[in-house]
Amino acid sequence: MILAYDIGTTFLKAAVVSIGGKVLASAQVPVRMVETHEPVRRECDPNTWLSGMSLVTAQLGLKEKGRIRAVVVSANGPTLVPVDAEGIPLDFAMTWMDRRAHEEADLIAEFSDTPLDASFYLPKAFWIMRHKPEIYERTRHFLPCAEYVSFFLTGNAVRIVPTQMFRDFFWNESALPHLRMDQEKFPPFVDVGELVGTVRTEADEMLGIPAGIPVIAGGPDFIMSILGTAATQTGRTCDRAGTSEGINLCWPAPVHDRRLLCFPHVVSGSFNVSAIISSSGAALGWAARALGTGTDDIGALLKDAAMAPPGAGRLLFLPFLTAERFGVWDSHMRGAFIGLTLDHGKREMMRAVVESSGFTVRSVLAVMEEVGCHAADLRVSGGLARLPLWCQARADITGRKVLLPEQEESDLVGNACVGFYGLEEFDTPAEAAENLVRFQKIYHPNAGSKQAYDELFAVFTKACAELGETFQRLSTEP
Repeated sequence: MILAYDIGTTFLKAAVVSIGGKVLASAQVPVRMVETHEPVRRECDPNTWLSGMSLVTAQLGLKEKGRIRAVVVSANGPTLVPVDAEGIPLDFAMTWMDRRAHEEADLIAEFSDTPLDASFYLPKAFWIMRHKPEIYERTRHFLPCAEYVSFFLTGNAVRIVPTQMFRDFFWNESALPHLRMDQEKFPPFVDVGELVGTVRTEADEMLGIPAGIPVIAGGPDFIMSILGTAATQTGRTCDRAGTSEGINLCWPAPVHDRRLLCFPHVVSGSFNVSAIISSSGAALGWAARALGTGTDDIGALLKDAAMAPPGAGRLLFLPFLTAERFGVWDSHMRGAFIGLTLDHGKREMMRAVVESSGFTVRSVLAVMEEVGCHAADLRVSGGLARLPLWCQARADITGRKVLLPEQEESDLVGNACVGFYGLEEFDTPAEAAENLVRFQKIYHPNAGSKQAYDELFAVFTKACAELGETFQRLSTEP
């Protein structure tokens, strides 16, 4: 059995997974962000990750501790934590949503052939050096989220990469001397599936994870979702939807287009052509709060929304409630309902919000097709995958089959794939995924909805292009 943890933006989850891919026990607790009124500042207290792990471990029970063969931790990213030599955080973590390092990213680009977004690790570390020099001087290690936890578990500081080809995307070592940054603050790289160390007594006492158990490198949560949906062959696409949404297509050749991200895939010789959508689950949660009495109303709201026709009575929603990455790549974009009339109510508004992320995903797939890629299907993962309306609307809007795994939180199954690969039960993580991942349902596109969605998608695309100047004016203080 593998003890798997995933630290998300909204929830921290844990599971015990068998070698057959069955989740034997699972638990989750909420993750709370640090409250701030600065739109580009998004922080989290790293200590809450450890306290959350203690809670979920207690919920799991771990009655058969002797059968646990390894621990694997994955986490959201790019999220960065500066720690001292003992692993104690020196400041709040700068999460993947934090956009303060725009200027730093531009400066690093002068010394790097790899494009780096402001959300990436090295721009954040450079921002700390420039704006919080006292923190920078005291920092022994800059650690991503999963590696911070692995350091607490084992006492070993590492940086986990899916393959060594990822190194420059995390922190480009050749750029460090030009930036006058200390190389020693950046831990060595290890591959997904490598042994990080074993659980220390201190971690056993605090978290309840048995001391001496191997800790195997997990790393980025999107890699775990790719494995947990078996999106490991050409054309298979992982659609990971939580607070944000990631589209990850397995493709045999690299793609060079500034609208898309392209990384080496965890499958050797393949590439991960991807895009990140900032406000999927976040927009749905906002709608539940705005249209209902709280997030507990989301089930009833969605049940009612399913009774509205496809297209929500010709009502569109633009889901750009935070700084958007894919497509517009514009921090000034805003959300908006377009086409509201007296005939529209909560039902149509909620359905429009559900459909909005489907239109955004269709935009992603359209760009992929422009550069010669083709997504054969969408393998969904994350909290939104549990919602039938969301899955069916996605199939109808994109024209792709939507495959729902037996375990919707497939990143935990992906952790298990990595764990069993690290224990040499499988030759590759992809082989482990083929053996562990199963699907419970396939949503097929409904041809009857296609015409309505095709027309609205054209309107959606035009609105995104034409409203940019309006949104920029709204986001600028007078």
